[in-house]
Amino acid sequence: MEAAKVYFTDFHTTFRENQVQKLARLILTAGIDQIDFKDKFVAIKMHFGEPGNLAYLRPNYARVLVNIIKDLGGKPFLVDCNTLYIGGRKNGLDHLEAAYQNGFNPYNTGCHVVIGDGIKGTDDVEVPVDGAYVTRAKIGKAVMDADIIVSLSHFKLHEEAGIGGALKNIGMGCGSRAGKMEMHHGGKPQVAQRLCIGCRQCAHICAHDAPQFENHKAHIDLERCVGCGRCISVCPVDAIQPIQKESNNVLNYKIAEYTKAVVQGRPHFHVTLVKDVSPYCDCHSENDVPIIPDVGMFASFDPVALDMACAEALNAQRPEKNSMLGMAAEQLEDHVKTVHPTTNWRSMLEHGEKIGLGTMRYELVRI
Repeated sequence: MEAAKVYFTDFHTTFRENQVQKLARLILTAGIDQIDFKDKFVAIKMHFGEPGNLAYLRPNYARVLVNIIKDLGGKPFLVDCNTLYIGGRKNGLDHLEAAYQNGFNPYNTGCHVVIGDGIKGTDDVEVPVDGAYVTRAKIGKAVMDADIIVSLSHFKLHEEAGIGGALKNIGMGCGSRAGKMEMHHGGKPQVAQRLCIGCRQCAHICAHDAPQFENHKAHIDLERCVGCGRCISVCPVDAIQPIQKESNNVLNYKIAEYTKAVVQGRPHFHVTLVKDVSPYCDCHSENDVPIIPDVGMFASFDPVALDMACAEALNAQRPEKNSMLGMAAEQLEDHVKTVHPTTNWRSMLEHGEKIGLGTMRYELVRI
């Protein structure tokens, strides 16, 4: 496969062009107008930021994509799916509230916010994918209802995947609760007995009689459980949690396969900003000091090449001295491995290339 083109510009501005105008020029130069947007529903997949975290991309950047897509005749909406873990975005209502608080509303972005897998994270569809680990990906229905997928990603590190770029934004981010459980944990939950209050909400929601009770405490019959994640969403005391099972490499393979399930068979385009590069995912309710200086903005039709370009741009930077990276006892050439030694970010991209999602070879086009 020949090298994919990845377009890049830094954050420097002039009196004639500010950052958002520069981002618009980058996106158009990268060729987004080659896609036929006329009267098409366009899902712009992005992270709205966990409440308390301030490293997420601001709504101003989303507005750039929205305006371009509208000018090209499309019908854009911003989308993300509910989280599996406990936090401020674990159901559709809290998720919308978090998005609004962080500025993602029609007045700031020019389009509506849609929670892709519904109120309780159960509104999904099974998408066939020819993967080594996933055969039917569980994707938020609103994501699959779109005619075109555009990703807008904040590039950062991740304690399990290594990096969070376009692939993780799409693959993990578009998975429903059941999909996220399949990727992270092999598809099964468990009950923290000390937290369970015996309210039986999990039993009422389960269609397979998996929650069983002894001494007024629930436990999950894993033979009956199908991994839908509904019990996690209804537990009032957050006693039901996913089982930590899959290795980091397997997680990355599944993220790549879920990404393929989302983008296959329809036009897609990807934008990533390497700024405020935090050591942890935006799903944390806090963000630490950025590990490197801000780098710039990237765009490509190839999400694998885009992630590769961003990762190599990250590794080419000098660490910020007061960051987790700068204060690490041992400095490796790979900044990601310095901060998260047990991760292997390349495995996600290598698998993405193997399954035909894209190529790790890229040509960087500076504008």
